[in-house]
Order: sequence, then C-alpha cells, then structure tokens
Amino acid sequence: NRTAREAGMGALTNTIMQTCFFALSRVLPRDEAIAKIKEAAAKTYAKKGREAVRRNVEAIDRTLAALSRVAVPEALADEPTRVRLPLVPDTAPDFVRRVTATMMAGRGDSLPVSALPADGTYPSGTTRWEKRNVSDSVAKWEPDLCVQCGNCAFVCPHSVIRAKFYPAAALADAPATFRSAPISARGFPETRYTLEVYVEDCTGCGLCVEACPARSLLVSGARAIGMTDKAPLLDAARENITFFESLPVNDRARVDFSSVRGAQFLEPLFEFSGACAGCGETPYLKLLSQLFGDRLLVANATGCSSIYGGNLPTTPWTTNADGRGPAWSNSLFEDNAEFGLGFRLAGDAHLATALRLLRSLAATLGDDLVHDLASAPQRTESELRLQRERVAAAKAKLLALDSEPARELLSVIGHLVRRSVWIVGGDGWAYDIGSSGVDHVLASGRDVNVLVLDTEVYSNTGGQMSKATPLGAVAKFAAGGKQSVKKDLALQAISYGNVYVARVAMGGNPQHTLLALREAEAYPGPSLVLAYSHCIAHGIDMSRGLEQQDLAVSSGHWPLLRYNPALRDTDRNPFVLDSPRPRVPLAEYARRELRYTMLARAHPEESARLLALAQEIVNQKWETYEEMASRAGSHFHPVQPFDPHHAGARRRP
Repeated sequence: NRTAREAGMGALTNTIMQTCFFALSRVLPRDEAIAKIKEAAAKTYAKKGREAVRRNVEAIDRTLAALSRVAVPEALADEPTRVRLPLVPDTAPDFVRRVTATMMAGRGDSLPVSALPADGTYPSGTTRWEKRNVSDSVAKWEPDLCVQCGNCAFVCPHSVIRAKFYPAAALADAPATFRSAPISARGFPETRYTLEVYVEDCTGCGLCVEACPARSLLVSGARAIGMTDKAPLLDAARENITFFESLPVNDRARVDFSSVRGAQFLEPLFEFSGACAGCGETPYLKLLSQLFGDRLLVANATGCSSIYGGNLPTTPWTTNADGRGPAWSNSLFEDNAEFGLGFRLAGDAHLATALRLLRSLAATLGDDLVHDLASAPQRTESELRLQRERVAAAKAKLLALDSEPARELLSVIGHLVRRSVWIVGGDGWAYDIGSSGVDHVLASGRDVNVLVLDTEVYSNTGGQMSKATPLGAVAKFAAGGKQSVKKDLALQAISYGNVYVARVAMGGNPQHTLLALREAEAYPGPSLVLAYSHCIAHGIDMSRGLEQQDLAVSSGHWPLLRYNPALRDTDRNPFVLDSPRPRVPLAEYARRELRYTMLARAHPEESARLLALAQEIVNQKWETYEEMASRAGSHFHPVQPFDPHHAGARRRP
C-alpha cells in the first residue's frame, strides 16, 4: 500500500502484487519476468496515457527495491496458543452470529436450509457487524479547524462520518481520547458537538477531504478533515465509537432538514455498504434514509444499487433505536417501476381500509381522535410525530377491545402515518430496459418518487453504453465514441405537466440536492429526480469525484433544474434553472475522464469532431432551458452565452 501511494497509484496494488509474485516465485527467470510485466503494463495501460504507464513502471521498480526478507524462526520458544478471533462480537444478534458470520467466513454451504429465513426476508442492518477494514488510510477530524458545516458527513458514501450535539455534562464518562467542540450555533453555551469517524468502515476514498471548506491558516494543505494512518487510531477509535453510540440520536423534530448543516444530525439508515470506495450513488441513498427514515419504502431495480443494497450475507439498510427502518426490495430491470407503483397502490388500499374502519369505530375511539387521525397534515417532522402519537393512542384503545373490527384496524393502522415510496435504479434501467415502465408510472399520476442514479453507463455489468451515455464518450458497444446524444429524460417528464422533475448533482450544489429531494417527496404526485453519480467506469480519480460533478454542472453538461407543477397556478414559473450559464467549455470537463481521452489518443480527429458536436448540443440545450426559465416569474437571470470559439466570451464572475 505504501509503495502504491509513493508511485502515485493510490490504492491500486495489482501491479505491485504481480511483481512480488514473479520476483519471488521463480516461475520465470526474475529479470525476464520483470521485463515482461513492464511490457504488459505498457500495453495494458497505453490507452490511459503515458502518465499511467509511467506510474505502473515506477511501481514495479519501487516494489523490487522495497522487497525484504522476513525471518521466521525454526521453532518458537513457547508452545503457541492458537486463537481464532471471532468475525463478529458476542454482542451481535443471534442470527448474525449463527448465519451471517458463517457466510462471512466462507462456510455458507455448511448451513442447513432450516437456518435460512423461510420467506427470504433477511434481518436489516447487518453491515455494521462486518468490519472490513479495507483501507489503512482513514479520515480524521480536527475540532479546532472545523466550522461544523456538515459537508463531509453529507457526501460520505459509506455513512462513516456522523455528527451529534449533546449537553456538555454527557462528557463526564467520555474516554480520554474522545474529541468534541462547542457547538457553533448561538444560544447553546452548554452544548457540545462531535464528528465521529467509523474508521473500520472507512474506505479511504477522500471525498470528505474534497468537500471540506475549512483550511488551516498555519499548516499548508491541512483541513478540518484529512486522511491519516489508521493503525495508531484503531484501539482508541473503537472505544470512542462505543461512547459516541451511547449518546442519544438527535431528535428529528429539533433538526433543520432544510440545510446541509442540519442534515448531518439526521441518523442514516443506510450504512457501511460494500459499494466502490468513493461511490457517487450511495450518498443520495443515504440522504433518502436520513430525510424520510422509517417511512421510506424502496423498490430497487437490478444494478449496482441492488448489489451493494441487498447483497448477502449483509445488508446496509438498517433500523433506528425503535427497531423501525426503511422497507427495501429488489425487482428486475424491466418491471421495477411497476413494482414500486404496486407499493403505492397497496399502501393506498391499506390506508382506505384503515380510514373506513377508523370511522366505523369513532364512537369508541372518540370523534376528535378519529378526525385528527384522518385529516391532520403530515408534511413536517413535528406533524408526523403528532400523528405517530395519535396512532399509538388509538392502538392502546383498540387493544382493550375484543372485537373483529378492532383487530382488523390494528393490522393496518400503521398506514395512517404517511408512507414515502421511492423507486430507485440506474440509468440502464430508467433510460433503457425499464424506460417504458418509468414512463407508465410517471403518467399514472400517483404519489411515487423515482430516483435515477445516473452514471451514464451500465456500471454494474461492465460499462456498456446506455441511452444516458453522452455523445462522444467511449463505452462497450461504443468503442469509437457514442454517436448519438444523451436522452433528455428530464424534458420528457416535464412534458407531462404534472410530474415534479429535478436534475441534481451533489458535487455541483449539495444544498440544491437536499432541496430537490424534499420538494419531490412533498409533491402529492409523481416525481422524478435525476442524480449525477460519478463512477469508476468514467476513468477518473474517484477522490476527485465531487470536483468532476461540479465540472459537469459548470460546463453545461449537467444543468441543475427543478420543475414543480405545484407552482403552475401561481404567478411563479414552475421551471427553475438553478445553474449559472456554462462558464467552462465542455472540453474542460471531458479531458479529465478516460472515457473521452481514450478516443482522443486513438482517433484525435474523430474525438475533436464529436466534442465539437457535443458543445453545440450543450449550447442548444441551454437555449431551450433559458426559454423555459425566462417566462414571467422565473428565478433565472440570463447572462451572455458561453461560446468556446469566441475569445471574448463572457464568463460568470
């Protein structure tokens, strides 16, 4: 790992391990083997450019220099005691210790069928017991530099950075190494703030460092969150995390959902997934779980999100302290939208049944309670809490009754708390194989939310082209660069007129992402949120994924927008263009991604032609969006268009 970092390879160690093997095994003469490895590296990584080849060759040379012999004694002074450390602690649930741990140990075939859930429903929140320790470099918080903005926790792909505020008196029993700071909000002098990093679950992706705005004035490059060696922190970190988890989770009714700063205090119910380090998709799912909590129902199309979302033996979807959490299930590429619509239809039917039974028992339950249960608003967290309290009160009365109507109402009374249905999948599903289903569901008019995690390629199955792949990008089945433009799913959905539509990019504007998800969920009809998700398939440095998202927005490739049909009957324009005019050429965005530069090296003229066409498409799209946004009541203030061929083209200050 150290050699990889010194050679500029980051966390990529395959070339180094290959060199070790051939240098030590003598399968081939050592010099001959090393020469062939370098030759293979030059051939394999040529498409990634000279710098990639140079780094691999340097890694090979550094590996040979770093190899050293470890002396193993002929015999041990004392008889060794063989101890196999448990994969999960004794505090883990029974199912995790009996079944999950057996699978994690690679002995799943030894389990009898009777040990497995008969209905295929596995316990939630089991990733917390799977301490993978995949990175020896982890995030570390510096309280003295921190401005408590919440950006690092917001973008963390694996939910390993969490924040809490609590009374200063709670630190009486804190470990000596537990870190805290006075909360930066005014009027709370006795309140402390802690940002805790779950180091055994951290993948070392570095996105938190990229998102951190707080820099040291004394130490060059130092920020409030930075990367450091894990080994010296590990023992103390375990003790600190145990104490951190003993602190109460912050009351959702006291948290400001409308800001990134406030969202950091919401408990994530999607945690420690096995997604790629620096994944661009998982922060959006984590945010869904934070915003909508145990009201969340997720229909998940097959793809990356179904693999890291429900891959056995562990699952990242988890529960809160009350044992409640999101309900999640996976369906196929071709029918997931309809599958999720079924969630809504079933929930609405259960709600109708609950309301009918509720009104029939009004004399027993009380007219006021029945009226409030049936008609009280449920949009804010405080309103939802009051509804839960009313449901609990009704349950207590129903349990005292010995009647069939009471028992029937008890079976569906939970549906009186508003459900939040989300249909989730990638662009391969939404733009391609499941596109007719997505269109059908959006046209239904029902209160469902569609979240598309758009990586612009079939990421999970190996990088095939989808209809979301941009013009000029290289992918499987588009080796010469995609010849057609990316489908504009946003405009297609907007054309219905009654569908809430947003295009978001967490790296481009995290506050906008938060706003759009909340608006989509609050809208009482179909909604579509397209979320830009950087991906390892793009051929980028994943630690700079947020910067690449920002470039996608700044270049006009991914304009941020919202279309809210709820505003149609007001004097405000329902279409809001939330991005400024493109201020960098598309080429600035494209040159940082291998999917574009591969073609530039192999066929420079064709690459230049496609990139010029792509820039024209960006300009044309902006004309369309500007025309839509410039109607009366629009929030958009147009500036001069960006023209890459004009030296005096105006840029946004």
